[in-house]
Amino acid sequence: MGNGDGTRWSRGVRPGAPGSRTTRLELFYDLVFVFAFLTVTSLTASRATPVNLFRCLLVLALLWWCWTGFAAVGNLVRADQGVLPVVGFVTVAATFLLALTMPGAFVDRPGGLNGPLVFAGCYLLVRAAQLAILGWLARSDPVERRRWLLLAALPVLASALLIAAGMVPARIDDRPVALAVQLGLWTLALALEYGAGTGLGGSYWLVVSAGHWAERHALMILVALGESIIALGIGPKFVSELPLTGPVAVAAVLGITVVAVLWWAYFDTLAFALEQALHHTREPVPRGRLARDVYTYLHLPMVAGIIFFALGLKDLLAEAAEPDTPPWGVPLGGFRITVLYGGVGLYLLSLAACALRALRTVHWPLLAAVAVLALVAPVAARLPELVALGLLAALCVAAMVAETLSENGRRRQIRRLALEEQIAAEVEQSRWRRQHL
Repeated sequence: MGNGDGTRWSRGVRPGAPGSRTTRLELFYDLVFVFAFLTVTSLTASRATPVNLFRCLLVLALLWWCWTGFAAVGNLVRADQGVLPVVGFVTVAATFLLALTMPGAFVDRPGGLNGPLVFAGCYLLVRAAQLAILGWLARSDPVERRRWLLLAALPVLASALLIAAGMVPARIDDRPVALAVQLGLWTLALALEYGAGTGLGGSYWLVVSAGHWAERHALMILVALGESIIALGIGPKFVSELPLTGPVAVAAVLGITVVAVLWWAYFDTLAFALEQALHHTREPVPRGRLARDVYTYLHLPMVAGIIFFALGLKDLLAEAAEPDTPPWGVPLGGFRITVLYGGVGLYLLSLAACALRALRTVHWPLLAAVAVLALVAPVAARLPELVALGLLAALCVAAMVAETLSENGRRRQIRRLALEEQIAAEVEQSRWRRQHL
């Protein structure tokens, strides 16, 4: 939506522009999602079970849907102008409360507010604020207004399902059945938002600024990578009580090596290529579909993969520093090796899917790396933890070397275009500043 389609803009809501980039206020909003991602891993770290891992996925998907609404609104309108900062501050507070209530999102805990009810209420408030802006933009178009009314019903239904998921299982005596009902209700709530939202939420993926859209999602990948570094460096008692030993130093270097490879796999070339493909897609509908598929949907498993990897790293340095731990550590076991190797594999597979969807190219080294990780993981589960982490780091480095060498000049061309765009923007900014500042 913009000035050309009949929408009446006001001083309270100012339109975005094709050259818009991420604002500092949007970066402030993202801070609360950093905390939320940290909280997500704690849901599973306390009890490492497949059920808790699935709960972690459900909460992460719900958080991502909240965040992508922020990204969509910030692309359509200027997030730091008019009434948008006030709306943003309210929803940031609601998102922070939502993150605080995550431990009680599934089962109400005694001694406080009703966890599932508060969680669902905060989620509804966040979504309502985003939809209010979209409704304001759609007010002059009858077709868009009817679509918006259907779209606005989705978070209400989803919140009702979340509340039911917290209340109904307590009335079922059979625990496995109660658990299945709860997870089913959560899954249905997310299916409503993601599924029906795809058909009804056309304005969600009406991308005014391709640069803004790509930059917002790239920054969230950085946030997730930061979570893995935090998980590596802050284990129980590590900073305050445990010494820096040789095994700890080795584990730290290996962990940072894997994180650096994950950064390289996305930011060295692919992030630029995806943004350039989005710029190149001029028509609104194909551009919206590309933005939805590559960024809204395929970046979610990327973030999930990094969060899983962070979960596998959690407490590893603290365990390596314990005096009773063998020099190379104890075997990680099935669960931790699954999230550690599986998280990296999911991340690389998502990168390959993004390249296939946006660039129509198959990145065979990434796919080969995923296959090797799947084959090696059962063996690595029986290895000492530092050996398993070292093997993961070696495989990741080898995959990225193969990926970089196989690009046959595409990498140089993509990076050259990105640099020329950056220089052109800097020249234009310098010219404007000389004239007006």
